[in-house]
Amino acid sequence: MRRSFRFPLRPTRHQEIALAAMLDDHRALYNAALEERRQAWRRSKVSIRYGEQSAQLKEIRTADPDGQGRWSFTAQQQTLRRLNRAFEACFRRLKAGEKPGYPRFKGRGWFDTVTLVEGDGARWDAQPHHPSAAFVKVHGIGHVRVHQHRPIAGRVKTIEIKREGRRWYVICSCDDVPAAPLPATGRKVGVDMGVVHFATVSEPIRGVTDEAGHIPSPRYRKSAEEQLATAQRVYARTGRGSNRRRKTAQKLGKIHRKVARRRTDHAHKTALALVRHADVIVVEDLRIVNMTKSPRPKTDPARAGTFLPNGAAAKAGLNSSILDAGWGVFLRVLAHKAESAGRDVIAVNPRDTSRTCAQCGHVAKENRKTQADFVCVACRYTANADVVAASNIKRAGLVLRDAHAA
Repeated sequence: MRRSFRFPLRPTRHQEIALAAMLDDHRALYNAALEERRQAWRRSKVSIRYGEQSAQLKEIRTADPDGQGRWSFTAQQQTLRRLNRAFEACFRRLKAGEKPGYPRFKGRGWFDTVTLVEGDGARWDAQPHHPSAAFVKVHGIGHVRVHQHRPIAGRVKTIEIKREGRRWYVICSCDDVPAAPLPATGRKVGVDMGVVHFATVSEPIRGVTDEAGHIPSPRYRKSAEEQLATAQRVYARTGRGSNRRRKTAQKLGKIHRKVARRRTDHAHKTALALVRHADVIVVEDLRIVNMTKSPRPKTDPARAGTFLPNGAAAKAGLNSSILDAGWGVFLRVLAHKAESAGRDVIAVNPRDTSRTCAQCGHVAKENRKTQADFVCVACRYTANADVVAASNIKRAGLVLRDAHAA
């Protein structure tokens, strides 16, 4: 398996300046390569590929020894590959009829990651005679101290240096990470994602869910709304280019990053509890991007240039709650943890899972009276709607698994 390990960096002041200069030089290389591609197409309809731009690196480094020449050659290749992937993704979306998203120039503060190759641009734990701390040796900067709070498994392939606000991180991507299978429990559960509750499990898990199987929704962004609103009001009154505006922007970023860290932490703890509890975990195959789209405007046929109410305000609130729950982060973390633990995760179509009776199988939208209440119009079976959905998800996943096995 391939896994990534992220640790905080503890650079000195001089190392921070050097790391920031490295990011700026790689950003300049990215922007220059993007401009070359744009101009070549505009002037002569010629598409420049990664190989052609990579072949120019030697001349660029020779012409600018104090700038581009002081950084790792392979790291600069990784930056050019990053641009190439952006173009490939743009063309892929264009062929699929989606919004292309043409690659943009990176301004200051919008290019915060540099990828280095282990053994060439960087070397992990380069000073073994310091047993109390780990180090990463970065080409052109030297040994930077790492706060390694857990051991690394596998073989380090690439090392990323990342800046988040005023903090620096190192991300080690490792190959051949051994699995750590957990003992079998014999349990199988279905998980229904929600907004009122973060998720509902088909059977209660001690210490994680309540008696009905509900996992409470933490709503981290909603709890930080007052702080965000205050900082945004201050930001709106600042002048462009002022120190006050810069400091307020840093404060806003700090609040958002704290919310993201808390959401990720919750996803890891919840996923770990599920993986420890059950051998088979069935989840919904959600299309979160489609679920959080804004409704289309409705034109008024009687009055040109005017629009009818389309429920955009209510949908905006629902979209905010869905994104605040962090379903995508949780499902991704769950899949990774299940793979490491030797568990099975099955994704099923969520269609009608909350409208199907768990007793007689009758499907009707009238079965769900309210958000929480389920009353089957055929057999009068009553239960919590989310619990019914989790049971139906579990059953659909087991049927799908047996069908694949056959």
